[in-house]
Amino acid sequence: MMTDIFSSFDPATSNIHYLSPSFFWLMTFISMSTIAASIWALPSRMSWVPFIPSSMMNEQTSRTFSVHLKGLTLILTSLFLILISLNMLGLLPYVFSTSGHLFFTLSFGLPLWLSLILSGAMHNPKAFTAHFLPSGAPDWLNPFLVLIETVSISVRFITLSFRLAANITAGHIVLGLMGIYASSALMSSLSSSITLLSIQAFFTAFEIGVGLIQAYIFCLLLTLYSEDHPSSS
Repeated sequence: MMTDIFSSFDPATSNIHYLSPSFFWLMTFISMSTIAASIWALPSRMSWVPFIPSSMMNEQTSRTFSVHLKGLTLILTSLFLILISLNMLGLLPYVFSTSGHLFFTLSFGLPLWLSLILSGAMHNPKAFTAHFLPSGAPDWLNPFLVLIETVSISVRFITLSFRLAANITAGHIVLGLMGIYASSALMSSLSSSITLLSIQAFFTAFEIGVGLIQAYIFCLLLTLYSEDHPSSS
């Protein structure tokens, strides 16, 4: 059956049977690297790699109100590690990219956003509703400002989830197109195929950076959303 480039995002048509070998070798490499880094008397640089994401999230949450919300720092640290792992796995050949789907990102963005909203409304309803009206605004603008602020807060989980899915999907589509053109050029000209493969290698490295940055931005925005949480009742 002929498929298009978007079929790689469809679990019903993608080559799922290739997932096991790729996933197995990646997990084996990570496990062996972690074990090898922990057998020395003095900690090596490799042993500190798994702690870099957690230290980044701890530093970020300490700057915002999310440090006062019990459990949120641990949730964001775990989410950061999950998103990094899935974004990196999605770059492997024949591996299904889950982080490029809006339903997957919504499954993280919606519950976390809603939990912050419900926690603020239950903790201090008066201070929570006061965020919908900026101070110092004219009285005749108050109804419009409340409406605009309500819409702005209500669509946060949509923009949060769509940003991650759109960036990951766009990168995978470009990589797929470049792979098709590189394989076609390999049959015609060696110089053009080498050029396309070099560009694709550079873009793959660029996508690795995009995957890391998008995972960080996803968690960063959640910490910024916690700033609207009322501090006291």
